[in-house]
Amino acid sequence: MDQPEIFDRRLRRLRRDRAAPDFPAHDFLIDHMADELAERLAMVTRRFDRVLLLGSHDGRLLDRFAAPGRRVFAADPGFAFARSSGGVQCDEDRLPFADGSFDLVVALGTLDSVNDLPGALALLRRILRPDGLFLGAFLGAGSLAWLRGALMAADEAAAGGIAPRIHPQVDVRSAGDLLSRAGFALQVADGERLDVGYGDPLRLMRDLRGMAGTNLLLSRPRHLSGGRTWLGTLFDAFQQAAGPDGRIRESFEIVYLSGWAPDPGQPKPARRGSATASLADALRQTKA
Repeated sequence: MDQPEIFDRRLRRLRRDRAAPDFPAHDFLIDHMADELAERLAMVTRRFDRVLLLGSHDGRLLDRFAAPGRRVFAADPGFAFARSSGGVQCDEDRLPFADGSFDLVVALGTLDSVNDLPGALALLRRILRPDGLFLGAFLGAGSLAWLRGALMAADEAAAGGIAPRIHPQVDVRSAGDLLSRAGFALQVADGERLDVGYGDPLRLMRDLRGMAGTNLLLSRPRHLSGGRTWLGTLFDAFQQAAGPDGRIRESFEIVYLSGWAPDPGQPKPARRGSATASLADALRQTKA
């Protein structure tokens, strides 16, 4: 049975194309993710010669993962981003690359809007060579908590109902489970919360638009219902939540993933019951 689709693939490409010309004005979140993944990569001692950056955006991020003797390839779900980074346009669950094409894949900021995330992770594992590394970062569960509540209140006030406006989100535990299901070895999933101050709710929405992070659901509302009532309720919610400095703190929960393509030479977890020392004895010695 085919995976049911909840995201509009065509709209996803168009939204990324719309964001491309002014992306540097709204790139703080992607830059933060790229810096974190680059730091994690720097702690890995093995050599990576063929790297795929999936979610290449405007191409500046390629330099974050460059190294002597390393060839970095680019791909992005949006045509304009793919063109500006010299890469290919593709969806993560429909990758055009052959099995074993890369020894490192970095997926930056796009996996939260993939229709078939389990399938995408399985494909990412397949395009890695044995003992190849996958690193990923995307927005996860708990992100945009203030905006979610404010939009629900505005919809209820203007139209008497709630429209689907913010994507379903994956939490850290579920992301780790998906890595395991996709066949990755030595998988790790962890999270980080980034709080950003806003003095205007429309500035927050402009940032989301500028980073191609607005609504991509197939069942999205086609227009804003209620006009002035909708906007008035949104600004009322902002005033109620604003701190003494007149700003709200919106939260972005970032999920980080890492996993290795299986290889016979990788370390294996110890067999259950194979320990030669007692943890209880060790604790008693520590207390002594």
